[in-house]
Amino acid sequence: MSAIPDNQELAVCGWVRTRRGSKNVSFVALNDGSTVKTLQIIADHQNFEEETLKRITTGSALQVQGHLVASGGSGQNVELVARNIEILGDADADDYPLQPKRHSLEFLREIAHLRPRTNTFSSIFRVRHSLAFAIHNYFNQRGFFYLNTPIITGSDAEGAGEMFAVTNFDLKDVPKTEDGEIDFKQDFFSKATNLTVSGQLEAELGALALSKVYTFGPTFRAENSNTTRHLAEFWMVEPEMAFADLEDDMDLAEDFLKYLMTYVLEHNNDDLEFLENRLIEEEKAKPQAERSAMKLRDKLKFIANESFERISYTEAFNILRNSKPNRKKKFQFIIDEWGADLQSEHERFLVEKHFARPVIVFDYPSAIKAFYMRENEDGKTVRAMDILFPGIGEIVGGSQREERYDVLKKRIKAFGIDEQELWWYLETRKFGTVPHSGFGLGFERLVQFATGMQNIRDVIPFPRTPGNAEF
Repeated sequence: MSAIPDNQELAVCGWVRTRRGSKNVSFVALNDGSTVKTLQIIADHQNFEEETLKRITTGSALQVQGHLVASGGSGQNVELVARNIEILGDADADDYPLQPKRHSLEFLREIAHLRPRTNTFSSIFRVRHSLAFAIHNYFNQRGFFYLNTPIITGSDAEGAGEMFAVTNFDLKDVPKTEDGEIDFKQDFFSKATNLTVSGQLEAELGALALSKVYTFGPTFRAENSNTTRHLAEFWMVEPEMAFADLEDDMDLAEDFLKYLMTYVLEHNNDDLEFLENRLIEEEKAKPQAERSAMKLRDKLKFIANESFERISYTEAFNILRNSKPNRKKKFQFIIDEWGADLQSEHERFLVEKHFARPVIVFDYPSAIKAFYMRENEDGKTVRAMDILFPGIGEIVGGSQREERYDVLKKRIKAFGIDEQELWWYLETRKFGTVPHSGFGLGFERLVQFATGMQNIRDVIPFPRTPGNAEF
């Protein structure tokens, strides 16, 4: 707390983290969620009824009036000597699940309605807020316009096919055509629609009118993956720039990530310090070889201060093919043929072992990238780029978009996409087309990196995963 202790009168509200004391006085740690730190309340038993004191238990909500004074004990600079305590909400001591002890992250996921009250999750969600604010701040300062793209869409930007269907049909009586197919013409939107996997295609339309736009919203994948890296509902940040090539795209993404790391270091030091110490304690149980080489805040400074290495896919392929783990078959996925998709283990090797800095890999084989990426003159690669971070692998994926009408039309056909579904996208290549580029940043993956959390379900308030849509 930054206030100078001059016996000033204060009224504070918050939830009890702990209560301890003796027969004559109670020390109550109160927290209102604005910081990881607590304010110590001194309650002299002579001034309060016994019934009131009994109700002050972990989890109960209080309003306390009193005088702020310099603390005579260790652990805090100031404390509040209570004159009046009002119990705003009781917490049954026998039933309240968040007792003053260490709880497993698995247990806390089962009580996601209460886990923000813990030090770990309140810190995570304050960091998440700061990153979200910084994202809007960054783009606003650089002349980007915030564009809201549809959550319900009739197109599949990624071509993945793993989408959640949106329908107004009575599922017990779905209308069919004469051929026995579902008759979507009778549905609410008169066509098959889904929850979006990306706002990119619509963001391109905005960039081709406003020059620089960005989206920041929820996206969805109906991917049946119960892993620490997957969510069915997550948030994406997707800037798009007209009159920009891949070099411009890489420059923006690198500067953007450096800005975000710098911002959170400057504005969330207390939370980062707590999360860092938590990780240090957690890693003591791991073998030495599995422990992180850098502390949490050092990792963030590493991103903020180091220039990113830029290499082509072909260069990355050669480094990986000739690497010791590949030659000794230590990689789970052996690199032997050009064109192989890079896995997380390969990405982390490049960042953590080979270059010891963030890496941007560009000019990927066209066969493993999306239809909208600009073809290079070699006919084998596209103007794509991925940014790789330590401990996490890919954090950003982007590209220069294919602005040439004939080439884009050919690629849409090669990917087996119905041209009629993207008539509006193709038209932008007929009417004043320009070179343009953009990228996507998975927001939860960014929060994971900034907080050091290992499971992506622990950086979003209410995770949506296979078999779980609670809360």
